[in-house]
Amino acid sequence: MNDATVAPRLDFPGQDKLVDAVDAAVVAGDEHAVTAALRNAMCRLIRDRDVRLPECVHEPITDHYARRELYRSGAHGYSVVAMTWAPGQGTPVHDHAGLWCVEGVWHGELEIVQYELLERAGDRCRFRAAGGMHAGPGSAGSLIPPHEFHTIRNASPDGIAISLHIYKGPMDHCTTFLPAGDEWYVRAAKTLCTDA
Repeated sequence: MNDATVAPRLDFPGQDKLVDAVDAAVVAGDEHAVTAALRNAMCRLIRDRDVRLPECVHEPITDHYARRELYRSGAHGYSVVAMTWAPGQGTPVHDHAGLWCVEGVWHGELEIVQYELLERAGDRCRFRAAGGMHAGPGSAGSLIPPHEFHTIRNASPDGIAISLHIYKGPMDHCTTFLPAGDEWYVRAAKTLCTDA
């Protein structure tokens, strides 16, 4: 393992390969070069049969989507989080607290909608959906602030979805935006926890 200073949270087959690929990508240059390199690496890793996420990520949690940190780099600062989405689970519109992120679908399918911020007025923001997609296994996308507002949802009525997220640093909070009518949303701070 490249980084002996920070122990991984969960061990899994192919972890060294995943960490080596991410380490190589995060030194690729500016945030656009880094996220492009990470998207390419993520797509390869998802298809690599040597890399198998821990069994626990296949276990959904009933009342919320699961966030399990798999690895945090002491040398580069990034965090790798696996998310498990039970049928119908999703997020409200949210940001990434100013952190770039690369998200890949490991299993199942996710519906992702990006939002364009049109206007701010105190704690209220006006958003408009700016495009959506259904992402299946092996696909990856990136978010670079200020273009970070989006929702994620598992639209399947009966299957789980698993996604892998690589953040510039630990993402322990974000801002969510709750609908208030006519494209207006109210800001709400949210603390993000990880699940066992």
